[in-house]
Amino acid sequence: MSGHSKWSVIKRAKGITDARRSQVFTKLGHAVTVAARLGGPDPAMNFRLRLAIEKAKAASVPKDNIDRAIAKGAGTDGKQIEELTYEGFGPGGTALVIQTITDNHNRTVTELRTLLTKRGGNLGSENSVAWQFTSKGVIRIAADQLKGKDHDALELAAIEAGADDVQDDVEGLTITCTPTDLHTLQAFIEQQGHALASADVELIPNNPATLSPADQEKLQRVVEALEEHDDVTAVWTNEA
Repeated sequence: MSGHSKWSVIKRAKGITDARRSQVFTKLGHAVTVAARLGGPDPAMNFRLRLAIEKAKAASVPKDNIDRAIAKGAGTDGKQIEELTYEGFGPGGTALVIQTITDNHNRTVTELRTLLTKRGGNLGSENSVAWQFTSKGVIRIAADQLKGKDHDALELAAIEAGADDVQDDVEGLTITCTPTDLHTLQAFIEQQGHALASADVELIPNNPATLSPADQEKLQRVVEALEEHDDVTAVWTNEA
């Protein structure tokens, strides 16, 4: 999910086709498995698992699938699934951070390198671009969920509840906080009766880069191709 076009990613996710649904279910199931393996199978004690389960439910992943993914993470089935992050460069020198979950590191890195090279990008070394991003908890409320509501009051309440910043635009409200405050702030906003478009930990670019229209179009094609890859769970760029 590219940082520069998160709202459009949310819209695309809502219109997902049946052909892609199985792929999305698999990706979300792997995320649940890894979270359970790393932090334990109890979502009350494992914030990352709780987020993974919420994302899976939001995408209509069946409960049985989620339960099996948790059990797989808590057990020892002999199949090693890893979460790996790759860094690279896209059109116009844009920074890319690519999060993956894979059972075959060699396959994944080879396929990502080929994908980027064909589209004018390349993989970089560790921390070649990661330093350009800050991890933040991000909550989004779509504009259609805010009709008739007092935006100023909600912004003030969110800040008092721990938000670092609130941005209001035509798409809706984007509320940011430290990752450790995300669950508390999410619960507070939902208790106020607001339906959320998304709530997740995201990588926010420290100094967003402005691209030419041509490079913007090329970058969008790169991001979409990466998101289509079976092993890729998130893509972040520093595009403004």
